[in-house]
Amino acid sequence: MAAPLEHVKYVAITPPAALIDNASATTAEIDTQGWDYLTIVAHLGATDIAMTALKVTESDTTGSGHADLTGLVYGTSTDIDGSTSALPTATDDNGFFVFNIDLRARKRFIDVTATVGDGTSGAYLTIIGILSRGDTAPTSVSGMGATGVLQH
Repeated sequence: MAAPLEHVKYVAITPPAALIDNASATTAEIDTQGWDYLTIVAHLGATDIAMTALKVTESDTTGSGHADLTGLVYGTSTDIDGSTSALPTATDDNGFFVFNIDLRARKRFIDVTATVGDGTSGAYLTIIGILSRGDTAPTSVSGMGATGVLQH
């Protein structure tokens, strides 16, 4: 029996990089063709300022026409506890902010908007996507979007 995360593909949306201050993170759009589910994890490192935007967008066309995905906007959407979500603040160091997306009724291309406010230093941020429930399960390291995979 396959492990739950064995048949997935990992996508680097925003790789670990230098501090971001008063700017939006550079992101990579995700082509979701052939996948039914996407989990996006934004991992905030050390920060001295709140984020001004953290949301998911979608489009039928790669690279253009992206619009906010209703229910996936931190600061306005309701979280799984039934409360209004909050944008990451200056005290959310090392926090995970997660988006769970059923892709079956979504447009093909998904992206993330992540903007850090104007602080003294800014924030460290990395964002990954985990595509799952694919038409075909990956059978190789590269098929999983990884550099290496160990299994025991």
